[in-house]
Amino acid sequence: MDKLKQIQERLGYKFKNLNLLKEAITHKSIKSSINNERLEFLGDAVLDLIVGEYLYHKFNTQSEGDLSKLRASLVNEDSLAKIAKELNLGEFLYLSPAEENNGGRSKQSLISDALEALMGAIYLESGLGMVREIFINLLERNFTDMSLSSLTKDYKTALQEITQGKIGLAPKYELIGSSGPDHKKSFEMAVFLDGKEIARAIGTSKKAAEQAAALKAIDMIKNII
Repeated sequence: MDKLKQIQERLGYKFKNLNLLKEAITHKSIKSSINNERLEFLGDAVLDLIVGEYLYHKFNTQSEGDLSKLRASLVNEDSLAKIAKELNLGEFLYLSPAEENNGGRSKQSLISDALEALMGAIYLESGLGMVREIFINLLERNFTDMSLSSLTKDYKTALQEITQGKIGLAPKYELIGSSGPDHKKSFEMAVFLDGKEIARAIGTSKKAAEQAAALKAIDMIKNII
């Protein structure tokens, strides 16, 4: 079974225009005249609207601030990558050999961008209602507990409580580097404990990268200190 048929089966949606589907799963590393960056831009806006509307109706007693936090938690790179992984989206991407050798099929940034691009492509072809049906199904399948407390965990605070409580030291964070255009930058942050690097992670902001690095560090050290 070819990849175009498989991804449509996983999404539960059949594209009328297969070229649009190909565009949505083509990474810029291919160096062709077509890649998924424009569809990703569109999909990002579409998902903000759909998830905002969904949360407005689902949590009718939450404040605007809480709804904003919930939406940010559900459409950030980590959450979109979780959905993309459930779809095994990475295996369907068109990547250059160099990007593939660099682990591109499992990079959170690549697969989350591709998911946004797919939603943008479906929007262009079939409208907002179809994207809403598909994405909300994916959302509810992957996030069974959609409470504010479960989706907006402060992993930095949790890590500090673990390290200070057990060894009397606070973790420190350092920017390793950044990449990407100004409107879509990625930041890599590392977390250090007693001068030694414990973990590092990439996020769409320094804060998001710090939280992701803290979560990795918690998973690594909770059983050894």
